[in-house]
Amino acid sequence: MPTPPALSTPPAVSVEGLWVTYGSTTAVHDLSFEVAPGEVVALLGPNGAGKTSTLACLEGYRSPTQGSVRVLGLDPVAEHRALVPALGVMLQGGGLYPAMTPRDLLRLFASYYPNPRSPEELSELLGLNSVRTTPVKRLSGGEQQRLSLALALIGRPTVAFLDEPTAGVDPEGRLVIRAVVDALAAEGAAVVLTSHELAEVTAMAHRLVFLSHGRLLAQGTEDELTARLGPSTSFEAAAGLDLAELSALVHGVVAEPTPGTYTAAVTLDGEGIGALAQYLASQGTAMASLSTTSSLEELYLALYRHEGGEE
Repeated sequence: MPTPPALSTPPAVSVEGLWVTYGSTTAVHDLSFEVAPGEVVALLGPNGAGKTSTLACLEGYRSPTQGSVRVLGLDPVAEHRALVPALGVMLQGGGLYPAMTPRDLLRLFASYYPNPRSPEELSELLGLNSVRTTPVKRLSGGEQQRLSLALALIGRPTVAFLDEPTAGVDPEGRLVIRAVVDALAAEGAAVVLTSHELAEVTAMAHRLVFLSHGRLLAQGTEDELTARLGPSTSFEAAAGLDLAELSALVHGVVAEPTPGTYTAAVTLDGEGIGALAQYLASQGTAMASLSTTSSLEELYLALYRHEGGEE
């Protein structure tokens, strides 16, 4: 993960004791976090965790039921008109005029801002030149995502909210989006993104905010959260091995979060790895891989396993 910037006061984004309810359903439950200028923070969690409701409050499209949110010190709902010029918002699908072309949309959005980025520059940067005169309805999903990001950037935002920015984007396009997000943060913009693509989160985010059932589950850098979970070893082998025998062998609790993928709450040394290899051989299998450093995917699975499963 990128190195987080030094935290500054005041924060660019502040969420304090946020509650969002829809009738009898509580979508966000007493949530608090901050985002500093120049920081990229990822909101993570399964569908229904409260990410979209939180973003709707930050973007000024929904009032909190209780608590407060501030973006650049402003109330996103009450002071929406004053805040909008400083915001870049990328929605996950939708929001694009289907009959317009990327060239015309970029020019239209540029006209809304006093000092916009060049539509031609953004079209080239995000690989849209080859489809600049193609109607939006004929663009691929990945092309529409890149266009949505270009529209979010055109006003030179101080705060950007990016909902699933790499969804449906090809590998080359993902590299471009990573570079764009890095550049935004380097220029001092605060970025809040959501994503289910954990490899992309690892590449872009400085800090992680995990939500579950609308509540804050954990937040911090990947290293901080991994350390909080304690020592860990992961390996792959045949599915369905005896977890009790494995736990006794490695002197730590072993789980199988997905078939054939095992995690042990212990860091194995050379001797322990050798003993594990011998045991697996006696079971007619072998290690396909082994890691003593938790990946973000392993961290995600561990957090939600401790929580009692995804929604």
